[in-house]
Amino acid sequence: MKKPLTLLAVALLCVSCAPVANTTSAPTESTGQPTASAPVSLSANSGPQAPGRTVPATIGITWDQASRDEAMDVAENAMTDFARPAMGDMQWANDLARWLTPQATADYSAVDPANIPARRVTGPATLSVDEANGFGVMAAVPTNAGTYTVQLLRTGKDAPWKVNRLTPPAS
Repeated sequence: MKKPLTLLAVALLCVSCAPVANTTSAPTESTGQPTASAPVSLSANSGPQAPGRTVPATIGITWDQASRDEAMDVAENAMTDFARPAMGDMQWANDLARWLTPQATADYSAVDPANIPARRVTGPATLSVDEANGFGVMAAVPTNAGTYTVQLLRTGKDAPWKVNRLTPPAS
């Protein structure tokens, strides 16, 4: 019984050590010029991406009152969930995560809410809108510990605003 198992083990060892066959075709003719492996990526209207190395202003996203209102609501709600230092770690992180970008969720997952000086939001958020940037905005949210700066991002006109960063007031 040992002889067939030994032969099988040797055969498997030989197969695993054997070189792999080359299945790629040989180049047909070399012109010395590299060739593209994929077609060139073009923007809308078949133009190059970022012509002249400038990014188009808002790429179709303009600021309207609904966008402003939603950004303010998200900033205030996120700050309200953030400013609860007495909340248990797990509940605090879960409540806050609904307002956060994936990166912010990872960044804030290690925060101990007991170390947060703010305990409540004390007024409405105010936005610092860059009309040329429909994808992001900064909000100032007043708290009992000072005014926090909240960075909000969205991926498109109809995409929800998400908080990317909550910055405490300068001391």
